[in-house]
Amino acid sequence: MAGQIVTFASNGGQAEGYLATPPSNKGPGVIVIQEWWGLNDNIKDISNRFAAEGYVALAPDLYHGENTTEPDEAGKMMMAMKMDEAAKDLAGAVDYLKSHDAVGPRKVGSVGFCLGGGLSLFLASIEPVDACVIYYGVLPGAQEDLDNVKCPVLGHYAEHDEFASPDMARELEKELRAKGVQVEFHVYDGTNHAFFNDTRADAHAPEAAKVSWERTLAFFGQHLKR
Repeated sequence: MAGQIVTFASNGGQAEGYLATPPSNKGPGVIVIQEWWGLNDNIKDISNRFAAEGYVALAPDLYHGENTTEPDEAGKMMMAMKMDEAAKDLAGAVDYLKSHDAVGPRKVGSVGFCLGGGLSLFLASIEPVDACVIYYGVLPGAQEDLDNVKCPVLGHYAEHDEFASPDMARELEKELRAKGVQVEFHVYDGTNHAFFNDTRADAHAPEAAKVSWERTLAFFGQHLKR
């Protein structure tokens, strides 16, 4: 299954993203948010996987055409990303899906990985999405307003993670629950940051990735397809 690069409005400007549609050409929408590497083949593949499960998946290109495989460069690109511009692009992506013929009146959720995990929750705090999934989310330089998060949240975290530690995850889960958010967080034993990324042999944990994917599909099935 192959997707396509599309252009959508972003607060008076334009942004691009990778759009993957299901065989039925209709379904709920999912915003798939990149790791710090940028919109690369791994994120496109994840979008295709969601499309194969019946979702219209859009991965916005938050680095505007740039990506890298070098950690130092990825860190610089992440820190150079302007949150106000990223917020506009993410909001524009939600609006694009909600107005897309394949999505129509159906629901829209978000899922992100690493940087994208933090941005998935950030998006839920600025746009009325219907479900939010976080994979070991980090968000440098910004803080979500948790009072504005109204949708259910599912979180996946690694036991050994210097970026998004289990302690940090438990504190976030506690804060969300105190705000009245329906929240479910999981910490996967023996895993490291980026355990879902099957292009990284140093981090990928196949069993944890499989279980987290099944949980994500069940979560989206409950909150987006009903």
